[in-house]
Amino acid sequence: MKFPVSACLVAILALASCNYSEEKPQSEIQASSDNPSQSVNEETIQASNNKELLSELRAGGYVIYMRHATTEKDYADQADPSMRLSDCSSQRKLSLQGVKEAQGIGLAIKEQDIPIGKVITSDYCRAWKTANLAFGYHDYRDSRLNFLPYEDYTDDLNQLMKKNLTPLLTDMPNDGTNTFIVGHDDLFEATTGIYPEPQGIAYIVKPESDQTFTLITSLLPSQWKDLK
Repeated sequence: MKFPVSACLVAILALASCNYSEEKPQSEIQASSDNPSQSVNEETIQASNNKELLSELRAGGYVIYMRHATTEKDYADQADPSMRLSDCSSQRKLSLQGVKEAQGIGLAIKEQDIPIGKVITSDYCRAWKTANLAFGYHDYRDSRLNFLPYEDYTDDLNQLMKKNLTPLLTDMPNDGTNTFIVGHDDLFEATTGIYPEPQGIAYIVKPESDQTFTLITSLLPSQWKDLK
């Protein structure tokens, strides 16, 4: 599914027409237009062809957008007036499960020779710590990946988050590499109409030459090791 920068997005993963798909009724692999944020993660994963996807990832040219690994609690800490980006103790913390998820993803990527170029995260501790656990580092933090400081978002706020995230999803990776982004749920939903669930899920995004992007598939934390 191609996502233009300027158009209003309807979240449909049209995997039946891409190289990674298996025959599957279209209704089973798309988010309803009446509820564009419904979860399509299981259907998307089932529709992907792991060997072909691994081959493509090894060639580079993709943006991998991961929602940070699992936290101890799930709440809107961005709306907490006492939360400070400079103080990890004031934010949601990665759980033991989340630590294992991040480490497992990094190990699977390394073992399967998937080339990672830039590693970009938000300023939230759970995001850059996910990257550090997976790769041992992150290149930089980009404030465009941060939440806006609200629990509920108006249409205007959603458009602002979309404006912030879209350039990162359409930025071509360096030759022969994939860009890895660790971000959050609300920004991805505002940009694509798809709510990224559960925590730790990653979406494979193909930037296009006309400043749009195509969503290819999604991977749960446990799916990375099976790309072979």
